[in-house]
Amino acid sequence: MTTAAVFGCTGLVGGHILATVLAHDAFASVYTISRRQPKAGESSPKLHATVEADSAKWASELSALSPFPSTVFSGLGTTRADAGGIANQWKIDHDLNVEVAEAAKAGGAKTFVFISSAGTRGLLSGSVPYSKMKVGVEDKVKELGFDQAIIVRPGLILGDREKSKPGGWFFNSLAHGLGSIARVLQDSWAVEGEYIAKAAVHAALLADQGKAPSKYWVLEQKDIIRLGRDEWKA
Repeated sequence: MTTAAVFGCTGLVGGHILATVLAHDAFASVYTISRRQPKAGESSPKLHATVEADSAKWASELSALSPFPSTVFSGLGTTRADAGGIANQWKIDHDLNVEVAEAAKAGGAKTFVFISSAGTRGLLSGSVPYSKMKVGVEDKVKELGFDQAIIVRPGLILGDREKSKPGGWFFNSLAHGLGSIARVLQDSWAVEGEYIAKAAVHAALLADQGKAPSKYWVLEQKDIIRLGRDEWKA
């Protein structure tokens, strides 16, 4: 049995990660550090939730955990609109993720799982701020040299959010409509947040068993579908 920490636990993917690890027998205890109490697993005896409104303190809160988690998941992320501009979004999507990764490494975490995004290393991605944020975190995680680093790169994330994104209803409906015609029409570009979470947890468990294909393991869309839906066993 292992101990995990989940960041971004009040978001769509992070909330599913939290629910998944709390329900899995492989995890003895689970820590969260967030601005508000997570809804997933509120009554679980495994959950140790820290509510801290100041995200600048999250890395130090992580460093203080005992026993220190062997696996750290980060689904931290926001939108430009919610953050109030690119500069503030960068502080969350890049800077905070880097701080958490550095604290995880310094504390002795063996596995670090980062929820990134598809297409961040495309031909024109170097001029797109969002892609630069994700690439910066990916590169830092690789540089830190965890025993196991797992980068998850989903396409469009489907699911119910507490705060809907512009066009969210349309794209969810479009993806599900195409999926009802042929699964491959959805799987090639969109995936449920639940499956992303299960793929992340599945990969972490495989890594703990020494079954990861490489020390720096990148899960693209097809890998997420395979690990999070097709091969997932609760």
